[in-house]
Amino acid sequence: MDLKTYLNEIEAFIKDYLVTSKQKGYVLGLSGGVDSSLVSVLTKNAVGKDKLYCVMIPIDSLKADLDDALYLCKEMDLNYEIIDASDVYHNYLASFETKGIELDTATKSNLKARIRMSILYAIAQKRNSLVIGTDNADETYVGYFTKYGDGGVDLLPIVYLTKGETVLASKLVGIPTRLAERVPSAGLFEGQTDESEMGIKYADLDDYVLGKTVSLEAKNRIDHLHNISEHKRNPIPRPKPFIRDDK
Repeated sequence: MDLKTYLNEIEAFIKDYLVTSKQKGYVLGLSGGVDSSLVSVLTKNAVGKDKLYCVMIPIDSLKADLDDALYLCKEMDLNYEIIDASDVYHNYLASFETKGIELDTATKSNLKARIRMSILYAIAQKRNSLVIGTDNADETYVGYFTKYGDGGVDLLPIVYLTKGETVLASKLVGIPTRLAERVPSAGLFEGQTDESEMGIKYADLDDYVLGKTVSLEAKNRIDHLHNISEHKRNPIPRPKPFIRDDK
């Protein structure tokens, strides 16, 4: 199957899932990156503009990220809202500090992701909608997402597309090249990139996910990230069912 045909299948999946869920629409956290950009356009194509509500939630974020998200909304005619959650985040940090709890950089980043997801679900509940996710195959395989943050969603339409495929798909659906080819970054700080944080290049990760040969160094890094993130992909563990004594 070619990529364009598969994108049609994704759109059908998004449309059908909304019908079976008996909800009224989708809410999407828009970051300005290629993955959320692609999902926003596929969703709009699938269910129409009025059933998609994009939300930008800057938390001490880079201005360029918000600018890119706004540019996408203008170019692709998307409904959107901006909710700055910086104060909420800093109030959390202050609460930890009063208890003498110091959070490291990774924990602070995950806190931002979980705040954003809380906001998205609040909006989704108010609108009788579902939160649609944006994680791709690469991110899912190595666990490059926050548990109950960007990973805590109702459906993942591009979970079987590699990063390279999301770039190609974005161009196919008309997303401007400057957004499609933007250097992947969580926008945590100036100069931060996904690749530097993961310690692996997306090109190698794409090849590995597709079953191609990669260097031993890349393989070992990917295997390590996959193994330590297994808990993120598995259902919540449960004990054996409680078998009650007959009365």
